[in-house]
Amino acid sequence: MNIHEYQAKELLKARGVPVLKGGVAYTAEEAVEVAKKLPGPIYVVKAQIHAGGRGKGGGVKVVKSLDDVREAAKKMIGMQLVTHQTGPQGQEVRRIYVEEGCDIARELYLGILIDRATSQVTIMSSTEGGMDIEEVAEKHPEKIVKTVIDPAIGFQSFQGRQIAFSLGLEGKQVGKCVEVVSAMYNAFVALDCSIVEINPLVVTKTGDVLPLDAKFNFDDNAMFRHKDVEELRDIAEEDPSEKRAKDAEISYVKLTGNIGCMVNGAGLAMATMDIIRLYGGDPANFLDVGGGATKERVAEAFRIILSDPNVEGILVNIFGGIMRCDVIAEGIITAAKELGLTMPLVVRLEGTNVEKGKKLLKESGLAILAADNLADAAQKVVSTVKAEAA
Repeated sequence: MNIHEYQAKELLKARGVPVLKGGVAYTAEEAVEVAKKLPGPIYVVKAQIHAGGRGKGGGVKVVKSLDDVREAAKKMIGMQLVTHQTGPQGQEVRRIYVEEGCDIARELYLGILIDRATSQVTIMSSTEGGMDIEEVAEKHPEKIVKTVIDPAIGFQSFQGRQIAFSLGLEGKQVGKCVEVVSAMYNAFVALDCSIVEINPLVVTKTGDVLPLDAKFNFDDNAMFRHKDVEELRDIAEEDPSEKRAKDAEISYVKLTGNIGCMVNGAGLAMATMDIIRLYGGDPANFLDVGGGATKERVAEAFRIILSDPNVEGILVNIFGGIMRCDVIAEGIITAAKELGLTMPLVVRLEGTNVEKGKKLLKESGLAILAADNLADAAQKVVSTVKAEAA
């Protein structure tokens, strides 16, 4: 689950991190009223969407008067903001954040995530703040410093000082940086985050160390422990298909390809997407229907896949353990008949009740291509989709 910048800053502020004054607005007049309460004379008007790169897309404006705040807000609210993270369709701006300006001397980067290689919380810091960290990692990996936190000990002040020194901070700035990193780490652990990121963390000309932007991502599986955080969810920012999948307890992420995937198990789903690419295809989604899915959930998964207009073929890859292959088959048949499926459908079933499942599919009267193994399934769906498009 993601939240907006202004919400992330409130979480940091509650943990003692100094943040610039600001407020959220849904109309141009509300934006002016927020600005009137700020010191001025410089104001920053920021579009609030769940995507990075807002400044490059025209979603961040620095203005010098209340009239300019009003005009910037009018142009921004309701616009379709396109960034490298929204895709070409962009994201509608429904709210903005009006914040006081500051004199920036330097821009830095701080981020916290779980490093899957070490299975530990890792703090990433860089002097290259304000840039896409992926670009920095690719072109200047030496400029990213990684600090691994031992889970048995937790974050230590000396690690914060090492981070501050690596960022070239000095004097009182070091202590301020330690406070920011410590608060970020405490929030990461306490709120079951998957990412906490400040980009940029700025050093002002007066020596203050402040988060100019902030991002929090949360582990959806832990939200039952954080009802207050779940209340920050902005459903309007979520892809309708992903919201629908979440409500059906299906793990689904929409991608940009044309081959829909329905798989049970996250690891098998990743392998399925990889092998589709290996044989020259492009997966349209990640979808894990779950180990204990019902016929109804399988049918809903099919509907979700087919709600994507880019999908031109479907690969079902099921290894039945807890999940029974006959249940999968029943769900496939129900959805295919209900939706009048005409596109290529390749099914690979293995495991519990596999023969019963294959028999149901064969007797369904549907044009289903059976596959003997994963490689066979991937080859069949890719070649069939390409042949249909030719």
